[in-house]
Amino acid sequence: MLVAGSATVPGGPLLTGEALLRAGAGKVRIGTIAAAAMAIGALFPEAAIVPLATDESGEIAAEAAAALEKDVGRCDVLVMGPATMARPHSATLVETLLRATAPETSILLDAGALVAMHGKAAVLARRDGRLLLTPHHGELATLLGCDEVEITAAPVDQALRAARLFGAVVVLKAQETIIADPSGTLLHYCSDAPGLGTAGSGDVLAGVIGGLLARGMDPLSAAGWGVWIHGEAGTMASRTIGRVGFLARDLLPLIPALVAPHG
Repeated sequence: MLVAGSATVPGGPLLTGEALLRAGAGKVRIGTIAAAAMAIGALFPEAAIVPLATDESGEIAAEAAAALEKDVGRCDVLVMGPATMARPHSATLVETLLRATAPETSILLDAGALVAMHGKAAVLARRDGRLLLTPHHGELATLLGCDEVEITAAPVDQALRAARLFGAVVVLKAQETIIADPSGTLLHYCSDAPGLGTAGSGDVLAGVIGGLLARGMDPLSAAGWGVWIHGEAGTMASRTIGRVGFLARDLLPLIPALVAPHG
């Protein structure tokens, strides 16, 4: 189940949704803003679509939870937040959907859904190791209530701090990506593809990791392989298209061949 998109970035769910399928999720249902739902359904015939109410800013409204709870309650993986921004009601929406999931459901929070949970460590920690967070440095600073300079100065320490505080696998996105889990395990990936900084790249990464979760990987393994697959797709695009200038959607057809050797 993917909950994503806003009036500002209505096409974002296409990137995450296709990445989910390209990584092997099998079936994807997308909850997105009603104004974009029909277009996304037409452009993405492989996905089921749930149109959602929006607030005055064009973000998914808190009352949209009622349209999602049944689907969220029976999904294997919930990916929430790509192409969204946090609003005052966003934490309520996230908390409602977290309560609706089954205990064994894996959850990935990104962008607006992640930032909205500032001050909600106790809520997130209840997920018992099935939670994955994918912030960039600015988002992690907001989530932890600190300055971004502190994240940049000590990314490993801050990623570990967040992993332990929230009981989650944390993917701290940057050219040098740090992955940390609550036990103190650390993974590190350094990309040589500067073009991965392009808009929508993080939406693709969320989908790749979510697809691997849907195939049964634990959150740490899904994060590690997902970051590697995303990074290697960027390297391939750099070689065939250019070091910069390739688009996030150019990564999508490269994903299956990178996933296949690993089951």
